[in-house]
Amino acid sequence: MESRKLAALLSSLVAEIMLLLLLLFPSSSPLSLTSNPSSFSSHGFDSFANLFPLIAHFLSHHEMAASLSPRSLSRKRKRTRFAEPDSGPACEDETDDSDSELMGRLSDRRRVGLGPARSPDSFVSSFKMTSSTFEWLAGLLEPLLDCRDPVGSPLNLSPELRLGVGLFQLATGSDHSDVARQFGVSESASRFCTKQLCRVLCTNFRFWAGFPSPDELEFVSRGFESLAGLPNCCGVIDCARFEILTDCGPNDTVAAQIVVDSTSRILSVIAGFRGDKGRSRVLRLSSLFKDIEEERLLNSPPVDVKGVNANPYLVGDVGYPLLPWLIVPFANATTGSCEACFNVAHSLMLMPALKTIASLRNWGVLSRPIKEDSRTAVAYVGACSILHNALLMREDYSALCTELGDSSSHDHQTHRRVDAGWEVSSGGGLVLRDALAALAKDFHDQRHSFSGQLFSAFAA
Repeated sequence: MESRKLAALLSSLVAEIMLLLLLLFPSSSPLSLTSNPSSFSSHGFDSFANLFPLIAHFLSHHEMAASLSPRSLSRKRKRTRFAEPDSGPACEDETDDSDSELMGRLSDRRRVGLGPARSPDSFVSSFKMTSSTFEWLAGLLEPLLDCRDPVGSPLNLSPELRLGVGLFQLATGSDHSDVARQFGVSESASRFCTKQLCRVLCTNFRFWAGFPSPDELEFVSRGFESLAGLPNCCGVIDCARFEILTDCGPNDTVAAQIVVDSTSRILSVIAGFRGDKGRSRVLRLSSLFKDIEEERLLNSPPVDVKGVNANPYLVGDVGYPLLPWLIVPFANATTGSCEACFNVAHSLMLMPALKTIASLRNWGVLSRPIKEDSRTAVAYVGACSILHNALLMREDYSALCTELGDSSSHDHQTHRRVDAGWEVSSGGGLVLRDALAALAKDFHDQRHSFSGQLFSAFAA
């Protein structure tokens, strides 16, 4: 570092220390501590007044020192452009780039070999997000993507390019050889960038898919109540299965259990179960089950539903057991009955989970059999789940599925049977479901009554 810049940085540091001393030791003796406010006399103030010109002198170099902050250095590093073949040395672009310039950095065939044209639509198809979201994510992940290289093989790739390689592979599901050719990197670099992105997301940003606190669950339950009229529901649980290619024999599958809110935001994702296990078995083996049973989750106060204390609960489809905190639909409900009205409301509450699973399958790497081992497949599921929530947080719906198709396609019927050993007719679950069914019937009748009055008013 140049001596002038080092002096500026030290000047700023000394100024801050002196200001801190001024605030901490307001007496005539800067190094004496006192608990008596009256000791800050006019004499003491006059003594410190002599320091202000010196402090001002140090602070005059603050702007120069600020230019040496780690953030500014990292931004310059991120904007480093690699030298073209047969061109001069690489240069630094110290200004923020526009969306088109960002696409240029990633899609210029001469530099990184990425094929899509420079348009918003092609950017979304290549990365499952808008260019502004990509910029935001690149800035957030930069120090984590830039701090590690394969042992003995430095990649010399910018964090932005590492992110582009990893996202492209997740978004399109392309073979690593195709990704490497598109970006002008080696196949091993493509694999490393993808695994590094998954590792960073699943390790450092797993809280983006963490279960809400009791205060946050209040907003979750309000969302479901607005959707279906039933109070204190804190999520819908479902199970998705993803196929893994094997070298010989039938393909394997890996199961992932998710809980989502009414906006399709993932509240919990637990992947890595063998795909031959039914959804009820997956639930019993999950940490979510243990945390709820031991009242570490879903421990908010109950609400009154038709005279019944309704504790927070989840809803699940056929194949899950009826529990005090897990409500499933009625079987063989009679048309027009309380049970039928509840099943209609219940099916509405299940839709966000179906939409979320369909959205996860929108990511190319999860839309087809995964050509990796089970551990890598689990990392793909976790990374795509975290990115799913990040996009919703950014109000970027590029990867959100709007067409559900066959709602049963995500879980085979054989996985919807309740495993032996469950106490299916749980007393607490039965009482709560009956109360919710009565409320659903009231909600149904009120809605139809209002619709009839509204029709009559228009007819008149």
